[in-house]
Parts: sequence; C-alpha cells; structure tokens
Amino acid sequence: MRDISDNLFYYKYSIKHLIKIENKGVDKESPEFLSAYRSFEGAVYENFLYEKLLIYAKQNPQLGNFILKGPHAQKKKSLSNSLHVDKNGQIIYKTRAIEIGEFDALFFNDKEVTFVEMTLIKSVKNLKRRLRKKKALLETLFPNHEIKALIILIKGTVGSKKLPDYCTVWLTKPFSAENIYNTLKSNSKKGRKPFVKQSAPNLVSDDKLEIFPFRYYNSLTWMLHKLRSKPDNILNMKFLKTTICTRYMDLFTKVYLGYMDKKDFESIYPNIPDVTEKVIVSIEKEHTDRLLLTYFMQYSRKKLLNVVIKNQKATIVKKDSYGISVTEVFHILRMVTKEHKITIDEIKTTEKLLRSMD
Repeated sequence: MRDISDNLFYYKYSIKHLIKIENKGVDKESPEFLSAYRSFEGAVYENFLYEKLLIYAKQNPQLGNFILKGPHAQKKKSLSNSLHVDKNGQIIYKTRAIEIGEFDALFFNDKEVTFVEMTLIKSVKNLKRRLRKKKALLETLFPNHEIKALIILIKGTVGSKKLPDYCTVWLTKPFSAENIYNTLKSNSKKGRKPFVKQSAPNLVSDDKLEIFPFRYYNSLTWMLHKLRSKPDNILNMKFLKTTICTRYMDLFTKVYLGYMDKKDFESIYPNIPDVTEKVIVSIEKEHTDRLLLTYFMQYSRKKLLNVVIKNQKATIVKKDSYGISVTEVFHILRMVTKEHKITIDEIKTTEKLLRSMD
C-alpha cells in the first residue's frame, strides 16, 4: 500500500447492506455474509490493482494510453451508445440506459486495445464467457485494432493456465480487505492522507477514445434478417458460420430467429402454462460454445419468461425486469412480421442444423 497512500478510501463502496447484516448478528461464515463481503473485497482488490496499474502505465508509456477512472476521473453523466467513464467512475458501454459491458481498466494505442479483468474468483470457468463478450464488444467498437486482455488473478485460481491466447495472466498473492472494511465501517476520516493524483501524458480521460458507431438494437434486427435471408431455408447456415456472426453471438449471447404461434408451441411443449400468442425463438450460445434454441414469452414491458430446453425438458426462468433480455424481446416483437413465423417442422430442422455444428 505504500506507494498508493490512502487512495483506496476515495473510491465508492456499497457496504450499508454488509454492515446491516453484521449488526443483526449474522454468522460471518454464513453464505449471506460471505456473499456480501466477497463482493466488497472484490471491489477493493480491483481498486488496489487499478492504483498499481496507474503507476505501471506511467512508468511504461510505450504501452500507450491508460484510461483514468474512479476518483481520478472527472465526474460526468452516463451516456448512451458510448464507451465512457460513468458517474460512478466505472468504464462502461451503455445502450438505452442498460449496461452492456464494464471494464476494470483499459490500455490503448494505434494498433491495440487491452482490457483488464481483475478478480478474486477461485475458478475461471464462468470468467471465460464474460471475457468472450467483452472482447466481442471491443472488436465491434474498435474494428481496426487487435483486442487483447490482461487478467489478474490470485495464485491458485483453477484454470488460470487455460485462458484464451489473447489473454496475458498475472498472479498476485492472496488479498485481504479486512483493514479497509474496518476503517470504512468506523466512518472515521481522522488521519486520512490526502488523495494522490497520478499525472502523465499517457494517463488520459475517456474523451480520447474514438469508437466505431454501434447501435445495439439495430444490429439485433440486422442479425434477424441475415439469419432468415434464405427463402427456402429456415436458417442461413453460411452466415451463421461467418466471423461477424460469431462476434455478435459472443456479444449478444443470443440472437433472434422469429416467433412461433401459441398453438404450435403448446403442441411441442404441452406442459408450459399461460403461453403468449407469440413465443419468440432465439439461438443462445452456451459457455461451451454450443448453440441451443431457447424461447421467450413476454407478458408486459417488465415481465419476461425464458423457456430453456435441456435434455428434452423445458424449464421456465423469470428474467430480470431491468435486464437487457426484456428490452431485446420487446424490440424483436415490434420488428417481426408474418414472414418470421416459424413452424414446428422448421423448429425441428433448426435443431438438427445446430446439432450439426457441435
């Protein structure tokens, strides 16, 4: 901590809930407390490493520019369709007030953009999907740059040697935020050292980022039309295998094909209750890279159910009322026409085509 002074205390932390459950006498080894505490400790770990990276970037200007965030950045309003530092000091990309991607740190020069992921996870299994989505977003925003990643994990993280080739992995010693938590909990600023601001020509604000125009929902519609562009086939397999389709699949995690009517859907899955008049059909990419059909039923602007099919069994999952899926399906329902209706036979054909790609 010596070279970063007391800078960690100048970041924003959400600890009210943590203090509340601690005051209730909840066991500190309980899942409720540990879940909240790990989230806090992960945030401190990220901020600690960001402070270290600021110094590292300053000492290595040949790496290019490094984006200022947190207390080092000027406070701005959140923007739409823009890669920027939001009012909370985070580097994010938003569309229609919904966050699409968040980056712990960013290096960039004329040829490369390197995003940084710093996490206390014990296994990289779930991390791989996040990395794939973030890489796809940056490839879309910076089509003329090579996208790389710097992943910082603690020693002993399972799978740290099995990350994609575009990743450079750094390992740290085990990390504890106990002292930071206790100081913040006391709410005392007595003896706190002044904030130390780093300055160098390559430590820059987000207005130095020049991104390629990208419209999230327009791109979803374009994907729908391209996937259904073969008059005699339900699915344009040639397009599905292209680099740009693969990138968008990684970015969106799912793309839309059209809809089934209520009667046909009930014929395939008779045990699903309260089926909507139109059931949206989507292709979803699993973390294993396997492509699967999945279905959505929207009842209102905020109520969306996802019918997930695995091993011939249907499971109903309620989607987050404020999540991206709700707005995606709402958008697709407005875009589809009778030409996008999918029959039972076409569903069976699509499933066979997707299995042929396994």
